[in-house]
Amino acid sequence: MNAPVRIFAAVPAAETDGKDKQQGLEVTCLNKPVREVQVTGVAEVSCPADRAWLLVSVTSTKDSINEVTNSISRRLEYIFQTIRQHGVGEEHRTVRRTLRRHAEAYAMDAEILVTFSEFKKMEQTCCVLLEKLDKSVQVGTPRFFHSAACLSELRLRASVSAVENAQQKASKIAQLLGESLGATLLVREEETKEWRNEEEATGGERSSTHLLPLLPTATATSQVSVSFSFRDKSRKKL
Repeated sequence: MNAPVRIFAAVPAAETDGKDKQQGLEVTCLNKPVREVQVTGVAEVSCPADRAWLLVSVTSTKDSINEVTNSISRRLEYIFQTIRQHGVGEEHRTVRRTLRRHAEAYAMDAEILVTFSEFKKMEQTCCVLLEKLDKSVQVGTPRFFHSAACLSELRLRASVSAVENAQQKASKIAQLLGESLGATLLVREEETKEWRNEEEATGGERSSTHLLPLLPTATATSQVSVSFSFRDKSRKKL
């Protein structure tokens, strides 16, 4: 994306005489001209989701509360063990149980929501649960998302890349003008944008053209305005 480039310079003003002062005019004389270049840098950065939620549901119906509780507990313990074996700690899972009466029996439902940061281990966990447990255990479709740390890093990368692009542009302009780029005078971020694709917004549901949920992508853009000075040619080289 080509952005406009503006070059600002000031030259010493002519000396004023008494007549100008009498008319209320005052001209400031600059001992040195302002030698700088101001450029705009733009960058766009994307990254895939770095987290996934997996919902595992367990259902059991028994004649007594004690029986249905024990039945659910045994299955939950096996699920917890499988999750631990694949490197997921207790802090990355939540459990919810619901007990209800079903005709003359008691039914209990349990849901385990697990957060994975390694998708390969999530796939392995799903395979083990589906293979070892009966139909009373349902493994849902993973939902991918971006963690707060991932989005923060994405925004930072966009801003840094925009400044780097501005510096590269200013260096080429300085070279074209026969100047040497000096210190940075000002950096101002003028605009930022961020969006994610439709898959994450809809919860990663499968579409008619994809059998598996797509990995959502987040994109951030940044536009910065940066001013650089030109090196003083009159300064003696040490």
